[in-house]
Amino acid sequence: MPRSATLNRDTNETKIQISLNIDGGELLPFEQSDFWDKIDAANNAASTNGEVKDHAAQASKSQTINVDTGIGFLDHMLHALAKHGGWSLRIRCKGDLHIDDHHTAEDTCLALGTAFKNSLANSTGLTRFGYAYAPLDEALSRAVIDLSNRPYFASNMDTCFRREKVGDLSTEMIGHCLASFAQNAAVTLHVDVLKGENDHHRAESAFKALAIAIRQATTVVQKWEGEVRSTKGVLY
Repeated sequence: MPRSATLNRDTNETKIQISLNIDGGELLPFEQSDFWDKIDAANNAASTNGEVKDHAAQASKSQTINVDTGIGFLDHMLHALAKHGGWSLRIRCKGDLHIDDHHTAEDTCLALGTAFKNSLANSTGLTRFGYAYAPLDEALSRAVIDLSNRPYFASNMDTCFRREKVGDLSTEMIGHCLASFAQNAAVTLHVDVLKGENDHHRAESAFKALAIAIRQATTVVQKWEGEVRSTKGVLY
């Protein structure tokens, strides 16, 4: 069965739609939303004038990715996460960017964590643990994940960045985004930037390492199907 999920997350601060298939391939349609129906109608009208643009979009035989949060660098990071994780992913968000980037970035990653957890709801036989190193030129990051159903996040990202922002994303939000994902995905996650000079490279290497670690952890081992990889017999 496809390991897929779709959800709407609506608050006074953000309106988010996500469709995720962690095995790539086809995506479920978005859930119905009066808010997004109005946005779609307006975009369809504008498209005749060439005013509608795709953000962080890529389609291949194995994956479809389209991310538009309104924060360009966050789109880029989530695009990288999906691409190297082997996911098909569609995200769109309208947030209160007139305030700052916090609510939009945080809520998008909370919603993505929920979709990830939901997509694995009926999975058994998972490798469960995953780890990876990923370089980007001079930068190198390490990610380690446990599909533990016990949310925990640890990182050195609160001290490793030099700039206040990369593009239009505050660097303080990069680690917070990963923490938000871990919280709602109910995973134990450690991500550390080991070296690097360029903040863009540091962040992107971290997301790529996470993607590879997730792909490893979510791999199903055929002889383990029907089993939970825990001495307790459950993951709590």
